[in-house]
Amino acid sequence: MSETFQRIVELIQNNELLISSHGYDELSDESIFVRDALGSLGEATVVEDYPDYWKGPCVLTLQKDPAGNPIHVVWGIPKGRSFPAVLITAYRPDPRRWSEDFLRRRR
Repeated sequence: MSETFQRIVELIQNNELLISSHGYDELSDESIFVRDALGSLGEATVVEDYPDYWKGPCVLTLQKDPAGNPIHVVWGIPKGRSFPAVLITAYRPDPRRWSEDFLRRRR
C-alpha cells in the first residue's frame, strides 16, 4: 500500500482534513457528497501514487459512491507539511478515458 495513502487515512481518522475550494466545486459539479468520499475511503484502491509531486505527496484513488458507482478522488498533503490531508478533487471517471475497471487510463 502507498505510504502517502496510509498517512492520509491516519490524518483523516484524526480529523485533520481539509477540502480545497476546487475540491468542493468538483464534488458539487459531480454530485458527490463529502460523506461518500470519506465513507468509501476504507475500500479505496490507489490508482496512481505521486509521493514526490511538486505541490506535496498525493494519490489518486478509486472509490465507490453508495450506489456502487466509481468515483476518483485525489488526496494530498501540502508540501513541506505533515498535515492536513486534503481532498484536492473528485470526479466520476469517464469510461471512454479509463479501462473497464477504472484503474488504467486508455491511450
